[in-house]
Amino acid sequence: MEKFICPNCGKDTLKHAKGLCTTCYKKLVWKPKKHKCKKCGRTLPHHAKGLCGGCYNALFHLDYNKNRNYEKYHNIKSELYREITQKCLICGFSKVVELHHLDNNHKNSLKENFIGLCPNHHKMIHIQKFREEVLEEINKILKTQKEFS
Repeated sequence: MEKFICPNCGKDTLKHAKGLCTTCYKKLVWKPKKHKCKKCGRTLPHHAKGLCGGCYNALFHLDYNKNRNYEKYHNIKSELYREITQKCLICGFSKVVELHHLDNNHKNSLKENFIGLCPNHHKMIHIQKFREEVLEEINKILKTQKEFS
């Protein structure tokens, strides 16, 4: 490949095709083949494994990103996060469980500072009107757990 000045962007670069640099060629000329995604059924450019880009990332990278976010924002390992968020401490709901800091100090990453709450109870604990009711219930449950330990 020979060096030249791209007529579109003016960069001194290698000639690719159609008299353009690689970047301009991909932006202006190249159109990727579209395939039907195996998962969602939309006709989009093929990413990998027969999936569109969104489905591929959701299947293969979402768990990795979630684990990294647990470690980054809560300063705990993903195994501990999963253990704590298995079920809501109050109602036992297990489909969607969020992490709550008991002392409201997000830098305190001790296991004893974390509890799992369903979205309803977690929202209630952060609303002044319901806070005392939920905190009483949490304290009761934690007190009985300590007695049995």
